[in-house]
Amino acid sequence: MKYALGPLLYFWPKTDVEAFYQQAKEANTDIIYLGETVCSKRRELKPADWFAIAKDISATGKQVVLSTMALLEAPSEVNVMKKYIDNGDFIVEANDVSAIQLAHEKRVPFVVGPAVNCYNAQTLNLFLKKGMVRWCMPVELSRQWLQNVVAECEQMRIRDQFETEVFSYGYLPLAYSARCFTARAEDKAKDDCETCCIKYPNGITVNSQEAQKVFTLNGIQTQSGYCYNLINDQLGMAGLVDVVRLSPLGIDTLSLVDDFRANQQGQQRHTLADGHHCNGYWHNLAGLNIES
Repeated sequence: MKYALGPLLYFWPKTDVEAFYQQAKEANTDIIYLGETVCSKRRELKPADWFAIAKDISATGKQVVLSTMALLEAPSEVNVMKKYIDNGDFIVEANDVSAIQLAHEKRVPFVVGPAVNCYNAQTLNLFLKKGMVRWCMPVELSRQWLQNVVAECEQMRIRDQFETEVFSYGYLPLAYSARCFTARAEDKAKDDCETCCIKYPNGITVNSQEAQKVFTLNGIQTQSGYCYNLINDQLGMAGLVDVVRLSPLGIDTLSLVDDFRANQQGQQRHTLADGHHCNGYWHNLAGLNIES
């Protein structure tokens, strides 16, 4: 299997982002996704900055993918998406169907991101004809569901024409909204948010009245309260999954790639029942559950 570092989902200062990706160049990853996928107001890095980081990383031999926004709300955001697709050097991750269509028109190979509702082999075949080279399945789906889709793809004789990727570590991006929950938490209007999300490098934890971690707020994105972790489930990915995706939560995520690689055959059993992790969706359970 290959190992990928997903796009940074949080708003970090530019210096922190640049320092992170300098270290990511040395990480034991095969693929690195770059770009802003959550909120267009996060302008610490402009497209030209992401392109420069991409060229720097690609010189190490890693595959670089430029990730587009998941929720487009203005013409200016569409223009930024066009810049990503017209970059001329790298494939893109399409997190919106409009990006898929534009990449098809420009004949740019693309990855279908987990924000796109792609639930069956017929949809995959449609995207394949438009230029898809890989897809990351929606985060709320299970191994059994993936098995069924792979079987359908084999019947349609398209299974070997694209790669399958699974979001395997990080806070799951569950939903997007036109409203900004981080701004709301600080009693600010979205249009006058002062990009306050930069104060929360891994989002804001939301607890229930029973003190259970229910959600993580990340701007317009609602994430899982527990950190998704499939480090013990890689053996069951054999024959189904080509790429394991880890979502950046900090520098520690880079060393965690080594732990995932070391456990590819399930040689070690990591303890996850610590009140911080979950893996329920993969096991066709409630998402916040842990199957140990």
